[in-house]
Amino acid sequence: MRHANVSIFVPHAGCPHRCSFCDQRAISGEEHAPTPQEVRRICQGALSDLGENAKTSEIAFFGGSFTAIERDYMVSLLEAAQPFVGKGGFGGIRISTRPDAVGEEMLSLLSSYGVTAIELGAQSMEDRVLLLNERGHTAADVADASRRIKARGFSLGLQMMVGLYGDTPQGAFETAKKLAALSPDAVRIYPVVVLEGTKLGELYARGIYRLPGFERVVEYCAQMLLLFEGRGIPVIRLGLHASPELEEKILAGFYHPAFRELCEGRIYYNNAAEALGRQKIFGGDVVFYVSPGSASKMAGQKRENLRKLEEQGYRVKICERAGLPLYGVEVEQMVRGEVIGCI
Repeated sequence: MRHANVSIFVPHAGCPHRCSFCDQRAISGEEHAPTPQEVRRICQGALSDLGENAKTSEIAFFGGSFTAIERDYMVSLLEAAQPFVGKGGFGGIRISTRPDAVGEEMLSLLSSYGVTAIELGAQSMEDRVLLLNERGHTAADVADASRRIKARGFSLGLQMMVGLYGDTPQGAFETAKKLAALSPDAVRIYPVVVLEGTKLGELYARGIYRLPGFERVVEYCAQMLLLFEGRGIPVIRLGLHASPELEEKILAGFYHPAFRELCEGRIYYNNAAEALGRQKIFGGDVVFYVSPGSASKMAGQKRENLRKLEEQGYRVKICERAGLPLYGVEVEQMVRGEVIGCI
């Protein structure tokens, strides 16, 4: 069965702070907050399209801090969505919000309306970085909210950013380790994209905010992907979702429409290089073996890995072999032309 969130964006609604990086309208492509009537229409259309697959999908309110919006409006959205949850409908409702906006009373209310998953915008677990980027909450707020959410039986999602003002890639990796220790059910990793009209955009234009190199961020994000997945925590988003509105406002940062593919390709390249060193193969014809379905990832985004290896004197074939784990790479030196059925 396929999983497909029915995403309903509530841009900026409920945000008591304007974070340094934030322009939710550009990120989501939405210009206005939805009405309850629109929520019902969206849910009904999605239910018709998904049919039986709806039971493994969720109605997802994204964009703003859902639990911090005006209470009557928030309840009206939940009331519009609730009839579509349960028997013959969607598996639940997912919301995203701030770590300092999910007290016990709010959690009880969310549960009563069929909310099953809560994602927190943690962004960093370093108080200094949170302060510099005007988040308005602390790392302790993230940890406390995460524990409350899990204790009440909700699925917990955590969102983090890489490249924030005042942070470093190594600092972001430390954030990843602290978030993993909270045992979330899913994680989203967002490398910073500097948008026109934001505080980061202003600091970047003035030369105060300087970004780390793109390749360095890809490397660290690849290591974060390994960290979370190695602990059984799925990374359900790596990089911002592509949209024309976003691309029109980008000033700088780590945007790529296939950012996750870049990171997965980097993991395979690193593991291939390690396998070559381990086997003491320093050039010539080689075949890399990877798990079924992973050949394109080993080749890299636009076959970048193959080009890099060829520049080092290797002539490469890639074969898929049952039994290898995801990201696992084995290598053999081959007589040229000996391997058939590989790319």
